[in-house]
Amino acid sequence: MKNRHLIFMLFFIFLFIFKMNIYYADIYKGKINDSGVNLRKGPGTNYERIKTLAEDSEYTLVNNELVKDEGGCEEGWYQINYEGNSSGYVCSKYVDVTHVVVNEEATSSCEKELESLGFPSSYWSGLCSLKINHPNWNFAPTFTGLDWSSAVISESACGKSYIASSDKSNIDTTCKNAYTSVWYPASSKAVAYYMDPRNWFSENTIFQFEYLRYSDSLQDKYVTAINEVIKNANFYTYHQSIGNDLGSLINTASKDANISPIFISGRILQELGNSNSLYNLYSGVYDGDDGKYLGYYNFYNFGVTDSCATSKGTTVCGLEYAYNKKWNSVYNALYGGASGIASSYIAVGQYSGYLQKFNVAPSESSRLYGHQYMTNIAAPSSESKTTYKSYKNMNILDSNFIFYIPVYNNMDKNEYEQNNGAVEAPDENIETTIDISTIIVSSGYKYATNEISGIEPNTDVATVKSTIASIAGANNVTIKDSKDNIVNDGLIGTGFKVIVSNSTKSETLTVVINGDTSGDGKINALDLLQIQKSILGTYSLNNVYYLAGDTSNDGKINALDLLQVQKNILGTYKIEQ
Repeated sequence: MKNRHLIFMLFFIFLFIFKMNIYYADIYKGKINDSGVNLRKGPGTNYERIKTLAEDSEYTLVNNELVKDEGGCEEGWYQINYEGNSSGYVCSKYVDVTHVVVNEEATSSCEKELESLGFPSSYWSGLCSLKINHPNWNFAPTFTGLDWSSAVISESACGKSYIASSDKSNIDTTCKNAYTSVWYPASSKAVAYYMDPRNWFSENTIFQFEYLRYSDSLQDKYVTAINEVIKNANFYTYHQSIGNDLGSLINTASKDANISPIFISGRILQELGNSNSLYNLYSGVYDGDDGKYLGYYNFYNFGVTDSCATSKGTTVCGLEYAYNKKWNSVYNALYGGASGIASSYIAVGQYSGYLQKFNVAPSESSRLYGHQYMTNIAAPSSESKTTYKSYKNMNILDSNFIFYIPVYNNMDKNEYEQNNGAVEAPDENIETTIDISTIIVSSGYKYATNEISGIEPNTDVATVKSTIASIAGANNVTIKDSKDNIVNDGLIGTGFKVIVSNSTKSETLTVVINGDTSGDGKINALDLLQIQKSILGTYSLNNVYYLAGDTSNDGKINALDLLQVQKNILGTYKIEQ
């Protein structure tokens, strides 16, 4: 009898363990906590670099055990999965690890709340990770009622989405509706990646799901945030130079239209870019057609369809639209575009950047998969990063944001087989026709004739190279030190050369890091001594080294620059780059 009881007990223990193995799995997620972090083929810096990982990107760890260092990272290395079944190694000090229990049953209060709202279990881990760091954030499901596979097929129709990629797996080669030599019709693989909400549950990409109405609680901080978004753009500096406070004007126009001004400023930046290539649309000085369009503005590129631009050109199409809409002042143009987006998109159910690209929950069924604002498939995620950066710089990330996240039927539950979600990320390294000045500014740096600045001290060469290459293409960026040797690692300093190419030309830009007169990439006692000797006339700083010594940017090296460098070293002042 005792043996029978023992057998029954062992049987139920076995069932319990078996059930645990079915429903529970330990997953360790690693979030990259710095920029320019390298993924390598082995646990040491002597191993070949596979790729550079973006800050705040998340990956699944093979396990949570550290791999012994073979050089360059005493703390040890984590092995992570990327691009499906591939794996590589990352120095552990650059990885923040979280333990995720993946299961079909909600356990934490966050998971139970998401389950009660109707989110499928494959959404829980990513959203709850965000909720831990941002308890004021709220998530609401948008139930599309659509089959996931069918929705991807519909959104993959020829000509509906374009991608800047040279990888043929990301291009729909059967679609003959090519756009330019850079933009190609997106394949269903690329569409699925950008369309799957689970791929974007990170701090800097979740804002593509943000509810886009104007928030009165943020109105005192909006102008500074707007300026942070557009400060490097030519259209901003142009209007500032002629006395137009563009940040305040965007804020006022957005408030009057009841739409988020951060979203509007990001949309304007997306449409006009950082360069002056669309100067005629935002300057109001185009005097063609007998001056008909003088004083008219179009900050949103409205009216510039492919067919119109081909027959009339971008300027005439955009300003003709502005003329017909009576956008004959900066405010009128800003408000007209903002109110147009609010009434044409938000009011009909497209109340997030995601839904303005993928119209999967329209108020009117006839708009399903149509009425998209843009064809650029990466626009929602790139605009989200712009918004996130602005909010982060303003220290308002812990405000009460609400995110409406689409839910589809029959989605693959096992999102953990890929690096960031259910679908493998496309390779976006490209060769481009974009102006080199725009490449530099879009990378977050500053461009001047023959110079590149805006690089923070103590920045790795690999970080600068990978950042610029993400826009210019991996084979179009080379960095040399001050002695003209090609370099791929170490710190980048004043006097280094950044050679950037596009499809038509190449430019060599010399690095200027304010405060780094010695060219070692750091601001330290040597720089202080050199600036002091320059003031005394016993040491000469020339060319870019003189520019680096003029930290106050007043055209001369004097006691103010010496004081700024001294305070920077002491940590009581930060030199602006």
